[in-house]
Amino acid sequence: MKVIIRKGIKSDMPSALRLIHELAVFENEPDAVELRLEDLENDGFGASPLFECYVAELENTIVGLALFYPRYSTWKGPTIHLEDLIVQEDKRQFKIGGQLYRKVIEHAYKLGVKRIEWNVLDWNTPAIDFYKNSGANVMNEWCNVQMDQKAMKTFLDN
Repeated sequence: MKVIIRKGIKSDMPSALRLIHELAVFENEPDAVELRLEDLENDGFGASPLFECYVAELENTIVGLALFYPRYSTWKGPTIHLEDLIVQEDKRQFKIGGQLYRKVIEHAYKLGVKRIEWNVLDWNTPAIDFYKNSGANVMNEWCNVQMDQKAMKTFLDN
């Protein structure tokens, strides 16, 4: 079977949202996705796109997604943040994740960014091993910090 890796387009977003929901289930957060199809379409393909993506197609069906966006490091300059690399669970044996990963790296390298950064759950050892084997530095000493909208409001109200 031939896997096609290509730039995502607006009409791919229903499939992208399906994959995002599948990832949420995999990460034990099945009810955490608040994103709507309209958000993906507007945020990725509106007047000022906030992200780019590559999709993986197998037999005319989208089975994988790599979604990323530009960031800026005060130490390095331009970087890319790989938000999610998702492959439909029953298609993981086809090494589609590696192909999407390679495509993002090729894109970043051509852009001349100084690094690509992303997060991986500490219990996802297959992904951690894959990233380490690819030459990526898994930085265990850094903690992710997030503040949701409710916490922002609470902070600002105090």
